[in-house]
Amino acid sequence: MSGAPADAGAPGTGALKVSDDRLLGGRVRLRQPAEGYRVAIDPVFLAAAVPAEPHQLVLDLGCGVGAAMLCLAARVPHSRVVGLEMQRELVRLAGDNIILNGLETRLSVMIGDLLRPPPRLSPGAFDHVMANPPYNERGRSHPATDPARAEATIEGAADLAAWVRFAFAMVRPHGSVTFIHRADRIDALVAEIAGRGGEMVVFPLWPGEGRAASRILVRARKQLAAPARLAPGLVLHRPDGRLSEAAEGVLRQGRGLEL
Repeated sequence: MSGAPADAGAPGTGALKVSDDRLLGGRVRLRQPAEGYRVAIDPVFLAAAVPAEPHQLVLDLGCGVGAAMLCLAARVPHSRVVGLEMQRELVRLAGDNIILNGLETRLSVMIGDLLRPPPRLSPGAFDHVMANPPYNERGRSHPATDPARAEATIEGAADLAAWVRFAFAMVRPHGSVTFIHRADRIDALVAEIAGRGGEMVVFPLWPGEGRAASRILVRARKQLAAPARLAPGLVLHRPDGRLSEAAEGVLRQGRGLEL
C-alpha cells in the first residue's frame, strides 16, 4: 500500500487527520485515519476470496473505511456492495472513499450495529457476505490506548459467534460467507460455522516458507451439504522478504483467489 502524508481533515471528517493511500497498485484510492488502526493486507485478501460475479450483491460487515468493498468492486465489474459499520467517523470516510473512486452507483455504506442492524438490511438478501471481525477476545488481550483501534481489534458486545450468526442470516441459501481471522482462533471460527454452512474451505496465509500461518481465510456456503477441506493456501513472502508472485498478484494486480 502506498500513501501520502496525513492532512488535517477531509470533507465530512471534521478535525480527524487522514492519510491518502493507494491499494491494488494505485487502482484504489483510500482515505483513512492517520493514527490508530490502519488498513493492511487483510481486507485486500478478504475481498480477493469472495467468489462474487458481476451484478451480484455483497455485504461487508464491519467495513471500516471501505477497503475490502473498494477492492472487490475494482475486481468484479458491475458488482454491488453494501457496507455496515458502527463507528460514525469511519462511515463518513467510507462514504468519501466511495465518491473518490467514482463508485457511488455500486457501493453504499450505512451506520449500524450487527446486534441492532438497520431495518434496511433484509435477511437473506445478499449473494455473498464478507467480514474482517475483531481478532482479539474481550478480556484476553491488552486494551489498545487508541479507542478506535480498540474497537477494530477487540471484540465488543458482538463476539465472534454473533458475527457468524449475523453473516449467515444475511446471505441467501447457497450464498457464500467469507471471513479472515487469526489462525490461532481457527477452532472457534470453524465451530461457529459448522451446522450453518457446508463446503467449508480453510485457506492459510503463510508469512513465508516453513513459517506458521498467522491468518486464515475461511469460506462456507449457506445450507449446502458438502465436505470441508483444507486448501494449500498462499505464501506471502520469499526468503529475501519480497512479496511472492502470488501475493503480488492479489495485492498489486487485484487478482482473485481460488480457494
